Amino acid sequence: MRILISGASVAGPALAYWLDRYGFTVTVVERAPTLRKTGGHAIDLFRPAMDIVEKMGVVDRILDRKTGTDWLTMYREGEDRPVELELRRVFTAISDRHVEIMRDDLSEILYDATRDHVEYVFGDSITSISDDGEVTFERGPARRFDLVIGADGLHSNVRRLVFGPESRFSAWIGAYLAVVSVPDFLGLDQRMVGVAGVDRMAGLYSAAHLPDARALFLFRTPEQLDYHYRDVPRQKELLRERFAGLGWQVPRLLDELDGTPAFYFDSITQLRMDTWSRGRVTLVGDAGYCPGPAVGGSTSLAVVGAYVLAGELAAYGGDHARAFPSYEAELGDYVRRGRAFAVGTAKRIVPGSRADLWALTQGVRLVNLLPAGLTRAATKLSSKGVRLHDSIALKDYSAYEGVLH
Repeated sequence: MRILISGASVAGPALAYWLDRYGFTVTVVERAPTLRKTGGHAIDLFRPAMDIVEKMGVVDRILDRKTGTDWLTMYREGEDRPVELELRRVFTAISDRHVEIMRDDLSEILYDATRDHVEYVFGDSITSISDDGEVTFERGPARRFDLVIGADGLHSNVRRLVFGPESRFSAWIGAYLAVVSVPDFLGLDQRMVGVAGVDRMAGLYSAAHLPDARALFLFRTPEQLDYHYRDVPRQKELLRERFAGLGWQVPRLLDELDGTPAFYFDSITQLRMDTWSRGRVTLVGDAGYCPGPAVGGSTSLAVVGAYVLAGELAAYGGDHARAFPSYEAELGDYVRRGRAFAVGTAKRIVPGSRADLWALTQGVRLVNLLPAGLTRAATKLSSKGVRLHDSIALKDYSAYEGVLH
């Protein structure tokens, strides 16, 4: 049974791994000419996703590539004395098992785990998908597949072709995110340093194995900004406008915008779809149920979604008419709770007033004072809040491995 996956970032290779393991014949098409290896930005894997990558045999490589960022030093706008936070306290409260890794490092690890058994086609993109499975491409010849799966991110091409324009399903939740590759001029060592102001935050972090650093910008606006998601000059202009006069190292970070080798800018937007499947097509990861970049644990959700989708297809012998609804049922509650959590996080993560800014710094001081065990115990009382990622129970699909070979 031949399955086409669009997208070779995280969800795509993770899905390809499991589909191949169950005996499906898999092709992955990726618009980019090569695998991205600029480092990307830091993302989180929580316990369910960590359990999955351990099953895949790649957990040691992931641990070797963890960022190693253990401390946060945060200045408040207009203040000279920073507050410090041991990040391990936060992450052990959120999840029993957690790793922070750069996105492109994770993508490379997942690609390496699949490239010998899965066909990868780089530098091409899907242009149409017919009801009977014929797929046309921008460059390559048309081919026929039994199933097509969109794993191509928030601005999914597959979703647009099959379900319609993104505007029908996207919901902006009030904030924007930018990540810029810059020199590590602060000599960061296991530490993120930043500054918080009203409606805006900026920070600088790196990873133990990277020679450079990443500048992170988060900001809120009362109304949605007018720009195209591929218009990089306009995005840089907006960033300069929003962060003018913030102080700290922000002017130097903004000076790096024109010479940066890698720049990412996007709205913190959710996808809200009643169903992720239509006919022989379904979606996985951010393409189908992005809770919001930087606020909803979307990478962990993508790894879990890939595992569940492949497992349900294997359990039903490739019968998508039964597997797709079962996949959505298995993941639905997790997705809905993730959306709700992300909306709350987007409101809280960037202070909206001087009072919120003061409360943020006092909250950091409080976390430092509380015993780590007490913090973990308190957060475990509810799976609807910060522990939501650990609350999903993964099914065991091992009985279906190799059945279709």
